[in-house]
Amino acid sequence: MQFRDIIVRPEHMFTLGVEQISGRFYVSIPVSNGMVDYEEYYEIDRVTFDLFSHDPDAALPFVSRCRRRELDGLLIIPPGTNRGAAI
Repeated sequence: MQFRDIIVRPEHMFTLGVEQISGRFYVSIPVSNGMVDYEEYYEIDRVTFDLFSHDPDAALPFVSRCRRRELDGLLIIPPGTNRGAAI
């Protein structure tokens, strides 16, 4: 997979981008499991991507739900057994 970030919002700790091979859009958040920091990628549709791209603050409720693990069904890569916690 080749994730390409389009919009980075460091103050809110999330990014918007596109996975180059499949063309799927995503929101990613940083996570840490104590051994390594990494990102989790949550798939979004084109309409949502366009909305969040034009108004990144509109993504904040979605990002909060990702951090609380309420949208795990949208994860592009399933978590491993030592899943990290959102940073």
